[in-house]
Amino acid sequence: MRLMPAMIWAAALTSIASGESSTVYRDAETGFTFSENSVSYVLGKSLTFRIALPNPTSASEPYNVVLQVVAPKDVGWAGLAWGGGMLNDPLTVVWANGNSVVLSSRYTSSRVVPQPYTGAAYQLFRTGTKQNGTHFQLTAKCTGCTTFNGRRLSTTGTNKLAFAYSAGRPSDPGSNSSSFPFHDSFNYWSHDFSTAGMSISAPLL
Repeated sequence: MRLMPAMIWAAALTSIASGESSTVYRDAETGFTFSENSVSYVLGKSLTFRIALPNPTSASEPYNVVLQVVAPKDVGWAGLAWGGGMLNDPLTVVWANGNSVVLSSRYTSSRVVPQPYTGAAYQLFRTGTKQNGTHFQLTAKCTGCTTFNGRRLSTTGTNKLAFAYSAGRPSDPGSNSSSFPFHDSFNYWSHDFSTAGMSISAPLL
């Protein structure tokens, strides 16, 4: 009897996550112009992922990216898979810890808890990283998120990205190398990187 609700939920979540299109979001606090997608992790609640790219960007060279994640406080952790799936691509995992927000770089080639990953480096921005009574937000630059395993994410079209969510919190939330529980839900979407380009100073990106 529990199978049918799960099937209905999976179908609904797939429809919601896959049907959303990217929009342009201009963040007055940071000055970045982002390409934004909001994806449902449970019915009626969403995670928001925003991406900003340097402009101009080389057609073939690796490039940095600014990521902004907004999540309700009932989220134990949220993850972004840059290759559109859990395996063999950089994973950005974020969670709230008291009044701070923690970012963890992860990677896995098998279906186990992803381990810390040094192939992607992050710079956390104090401006744009915050909490209020209902949500937490993280803003960071990533070097190594858009080029991996011989693949380079497009700057002129859409890229398949994926998210994962768990209501359970990391075992040691103050540590970015903490273990955390398996995800409760996941899905993917096509994120339009062509609307994320903006003129950003070289020292920043």
